[in-house]
Parts: sequence; C-alpha cells; structure tokens
Amino acid sequence: MVNVPELRVHEKALAWNVPPGWRALSSAAVGGGLTEPAWVVNVDVGGGFARTDLSGWAGEVAARLGLTGEGCALLTAADVTQVETAEADGVVAWSTVGVTRPTWALDPRDPVEDPPRPGTVNIVVAVPAPLSTSALVQAVGTITEAKAQVLVQAGVPGTGTASDAVVVLSPAPAADEVVFAGVRSPWGQRIARAVHASVAAGLASHPWPADDVDPTVVW
Repeated sequence: MVNVPELRVHEKALAWNVPPGWRALSSAAVGGGLTEPAWVVNVDVGGGFARTDLSGWAGEVAARLGLTGEGCALLTAADVTQVETAEADGVVAWSTVGVTRPTWALDPRDPVEDPPRPGTVNIVVAVPAPLSTSALVQAVGTITEAKAQVLVQAGVPGTGTASDAVVVLSPAPAADEVVFAGVRSPWGQRIARAVHASVAAGLASHPWPADDVDPTVVW
C-alpha cells in the first residue's frame, strides 16, 4: 500500500508534505486546479482576514512552516487544531468543520442580500491509488456529496458554506491508473466513507446551530 501524506499540526495551521510524483485537484484559494504540489496547508486566518495578495500571504505561511516549493493553501476561520481524521481502506480524509453560516447552492433569497459570512468546511483527502484526471474530478464530486449528506442528515439548512474548499491527492497516473472514483465505484465508496466520518465528527464537535446563530435564517 502506498503511504499517504502525513498531517503536521502547527499553531493555527495544518500542513502536509506531498510526496514527489503525487498530484492534486483542488479548489484552494492558492494553488488550485490540477497541480503537483509540494505541500498543502489549511490555515486559521480568523474572522477578520482582509489580505488580497493571497499568493504572497501563502508564501509567508509556507516559509514560517519550513515548506519549500509550490503548494495549495486553504483558508478558514475554524480552529484547525480540532481537525478530524478518518480512514477507509487506505483513503484518509481530514476535515475542519465550521458551519456557522450554512448555504444552499441556489440562494433562496429574492432579492439576494449581502453574501453570507463564511463558516468554512475544508477537506483534504489522500487516495493511495493513481487516479486518472477524470477520476480526480469524480473524487471531488464524491467528496462534496458525502459532505452534503452529513449536513442534510444532521438537519443543517444547507449543503455547505459559501467558502468551502477541497483538495484531493493521489499518485500520478500509471499503467494501472484508476478511472472511476464516483460514489458507486470501489475507490469512491472509500472516499465517501472517510469524508462522511471526518465531517460528521467535526460537526459533532461544533453542532448546528451554534450559540450565536439564528437557525431560522436561511442563507
């Protein structure tokens, strides 16, 4: 079995060193898209983060954490030290869950008011199988569906938040590349189980609704 990246917990930051030859498909604010990152970070920036030079900010964070090269950077206002980890047959998922402002994909407000304040669900998933590019895309869909399933099952009025992000990591394609990672494929089911468990654990630690949230407000 291929060894997956290991998590290192820092003050206000989570970091993963990504092995050479691994790829990422990500919606990260920095280093998103299809890349070969040297690292991934998930950083607690608090609720008042106002910087717009995100690449420069990410470089400063990487330097502080002793990381070199290019990587993926996720931002959150959640306490990253409360990251939840789950494993399913080799797939590992790490989730930081802050659902203070759950959001439906289609905004039910008419007219649309100010954008909702973010409460972020960030998910990093490592798959020890060489996923094809298409399978990476399928994996992102599987991760998102598993996260949404947790929230709906818990009665949260939304399928996520306005600032959720995901990173899925896997070894580069090889002759035996995996071409399916949808919800009913073998690897997709492993991904779904790991993500569902980690998000559910995170939500249990930060139940909906939070003390300072009006649960009657629909975003």
